[in-house]
Amino acid sequence: MNNKVSENPSKNRKGDFSPLVVITAFLVTLYLVANLMAVKIISIGSLSLFDAGTITFPFAYMAGDVLAEVWGYRTARKVIYLTFICNAMLVIFTSIGVVLPYPDYMEPVQQAYSVIYTYVPRIVIASLISFLLGQLANAKVLVWIKKKQKDGKLLWVRTIASSAVGYVFDTVFFVIIAFAGTTPAADLLSMIIVQYAAKILIEAVAGTPLAYAVIGLLKRKFL
Repeated sequence: MNNKVSENPSKNRKGDFSPLVVITAFLVTLYLVANLMAVKIISIGSLSLFDAGTITFPFAYMAGDVLAEVWGYRTARKVIYLTFICNAMLVIFTSIGVVLPYPDYMEPVQQAYSVIYTYVPRIVIASLISFLLGQLANAKVLVWIKKKQKDGKLLWVRTIASSAVGYVFDTVFFVIIAFAGTTPAADLLSMIIVQYAAKILIEAVAGTPLAYAVIGLLKRKFL
């Protein structure tokens, strides 16, 4: 008896697994990872600099830049909303996991799990609000600049300028909502300033060159 499931040509046409699916998966994953990493604060001496999730944000914005640049604002907005829903699912299901019963020998693991995932809801709420404001502003500004340029050249101007605007919303709202009341005001201010500078630096050094490479590949191979 042959148990092998045959391919359905009508549902498995060449190109169905599109570049849009890949970029969407990267964007969703980067934000989920950022929310989990955000619990850890990176500091030098007594100065709190930024949360570890900051490392992934410029790459998430790079994916957002690719979406807006190649597929336009409408598609980018849909993917942003999808990412929003995925992040909401993260906080719902990890919160359920915290309250589920566990064996006594798992007490150390439960304590660690609880510390991380009872903090995550606040991180995710902050991330959801800042994510929507920041990414929608980023996509809108990038498309607006592209229309003003007309010739479509100088991609680096669009990626960095749009990210610079998006990071204002993203960084300020995230830090205040996520850490106000748990972190001294001076540290909050330093986190906002350093986070913003770090995101712009990573965007310029790594995010934008990667955006050039991805957009170039998409245009050569798929579009």
